[in-house]
Amino acid sequence: MLIVDDVEINRVVLTQFFQDEYLIIEAQNGREALDVIEKQPVSVVLMDLVMPVMDGFELLGVLKRDTRYAELPVIVMTAHSDGDSEARAMEMGAADFITKPYNPIIVRCRVKNVMARLENEWRKIEQAAKDRQIIELHRYIEKDSLTGLYNRETFYQRASALIQRDPDRQYSIIYLDISCFKVINDLFHVETGNLILKTAAYYFMAVIDEAYGACGRIEADHFVVCIPTDRFNIERMLEGLDQTIQSLGVRHNILFYAGIYPVDNPFLPVDQMCDRAHMALNKIKGNYMNRYAYYDTSMRDLMMQEQMIVRDMEFALQERQFVIYLQPVYNIEKNHIVSAEALVRWMHPTDGVISPGKFIPIFERNGFIVRLDRFVWESVCRFLHDRRQRGEEIVPVSVNVSRLNFYNRDLLEFLLGLLEKYDLEAYMLKLEVTESAYTDNPYQLCSIINSFREHGFPVLMDDFGSGFSSLNMLKNLPMDVLKIDMGFVQELESSERANIVMKGIVNLAKELNMGVIVEGVETKRQLDLLAAIGCDEIQGYYFSRPLPVQDFVDLLDKDLGKEEG
Repeated sequence: MLIVDDVEINRVVLTQFFQDEYLIIEAQNGREALDVIEKQPVSVVLMDLVMPVMDGFELLGVLKRDTRYAELPVIVMTAHSDGDSEARAMEMGAADFITKPYNPIIVRCRVKNVMARLENEWRKIEQAAKDRQIIELHRYIEKDSLTGLYNRETFYQRASALIQRDPDRQYSIIYLDISCFKVINDLFHVETGNLILKTAAYYFMAVIDEAYGACGRIEADHFVVCIPTDRFNIERMLEGLDQTIQSLGVRHNILFYAGIYPVDNPFLPVDQMCDRAHMALNKIKGNYMNRYAYYDTSMRDLMMQEQMIVRDMEFALQERQFVIYLQPVYNIEKNHIVSAEALVRWMHPTDGVISPGKFIPIFERNGFIVRLDRFVWESVCRFLHDRRQRGEEIVPVSVNVSRLNFYNRDLLEFLLGLLEKYDLEAYMLKLEVTESAYTDNPYQLCSIINSFREHGFPVLMDDFGSGFSSLNMLKNLPMDVLKIDMGFVQELESSERANIVMKGIVNLAKELNMGVIVEGVETKRQLDLLAAIGCDEIQGYYFSRPLPVQDFVDLLDKDLGKEEG
């Protein structure tokens, strides 16, 4: 551990906190610290921001621009009320911050959380190396093999060099992708999709002069450009792309969308600049009126919120801040609970209940969702075991299996281990998968689902009808139950066409010997319409919202008593 502070007493205090866990090295300013880092390995840096010779901001910028040290975790130390410095340091890539005066418990927890996150990142890299070796190999060559543009890592290096070479010049990062590119691949095959990508790359190489700009392909249909702001016009760029792609004669309206981040902090790592441009792009995804958007401060607030979630996630899992809620599934004809779905909630000690809509997408991006899923699965198995041990009747509970789990070769082994540990039968734990898992790798998913069912696990297709591949999945995947997306339900009362589509799906599922659960039912009118169509099982606020475990138990016991009576 390297402690950097020009005030000796601060270094002494921090040394006392960590001398039993780390070999401590001290430095009085950023220049001394940089000399230490260049001469010997350092696992974590605790650094004051206000120092002579080279202050904390300057040292942080140097470290994050140097690929040798960009992943080195840096925790900055600030005055109690210096929120602006904290925000600036976090934007520049600091892992966390500590406020003075130091509270030893908080300081140790912050460092522990940072190191745990670093370990989690290394786990993800290790897993990616095992499961996606070809992709990882491509990261170490300069050019993308399909398009000839810079790949992700090379683009980051090239863009950083351009911006640092001329820091007084205004640059912009432009993040572009193609609307519904997956549909294009499905309709015209991968060869046509690749031709479109190569043609777009040809256009970028023709209009971006490498003397002052750079362009790269990040992944799939995602392109990124670094260019001086005064040398591009986004509308002309999109118009030129349109004309170039139209020259291929593909019978489909192929449109690029763009997010733009005008670089206001040249010391920000380029990957974070790209993230900001990507945020702007996501703001107009699916919007046919606007094809480009600029990054703004509201997106920055969202980014800060995401950083807080990532900072706290490891500690939250250890401290069991994540809890399961259970939402009952009712049989319409019997009017009784027949199963339930387990959903996760984050009970944050200071921020209260954090919505899954805020943390689940982040965890799916950073890979933490795999560990959270396993925590939920085990919590459900423990609940079923405890109830069974008390001699109380149970109903099967379904759990979500996020798509990243399918890259783990021990997935089935882990689930079978839970059954053995808690003395359960496979039918008691239902497994829900989504369309996104199918679109990622349909052959792999089909094989895994067959394995699930061979071992007795019921498999449910969640949010059926919300994506583009629903009928393909119905044809190819051996599912037990369809969970129809709530989007259909919301239109039942106002659209005859929605009723016809719903009835067709229900009849088709029954012909395929599949059960049907309809999600999102909120009104008596919706319930009556679904009953008339022939739906058997319902999940939604009409019967019950997701409940804490004890509230669900009370509801289930009451329902079972009613059934016996």
